[in-house]
Amino acid sequence: QAQVVESGGGLVQAGGSLTLSCSAPGTDFSRLAWYRQAPRKPRDLVAEIFRNGRINYLDSVRGRFTISRDNDNARNTLTLAIHSLKPEDTADYYCYFDLGPSGPTHWGRGIQVRVFS
Repeated sequence: QAQVVESGGGLVQAGGSLTLSCSAPGTDFSRLAWYRQAPRKPRDLVAEIFRNGRINYLDSVRGRFTISRDNDNARNTLTLAIHSLKPEDTADYYCYFDLGPSGPTHWGRGIQVRVFS
């Protein structure tokens, strides 16, 4: 069974920074993404990166969040650097790996981010 390894997150004061990271087996990808889900809210797409290099961000995080991808030892590593955190960024953050038409998809179990003012 594929293993998604997550790191990062935590409790941080507004204005602070965090880096979230996930890695999963695979040497290629079609689309990688970060989602977040606040209590009693639906899961929202935060940022995504495509194989052709195209990147999209949720409007409310553009300029503060940066998504990036690396590959090492046959694993895709997906990172989300978060700056100027706001209380409304409080949520569980989920990484998502789509390895293409013939490959599997993977979800992380969720990384807690809690921002206090």
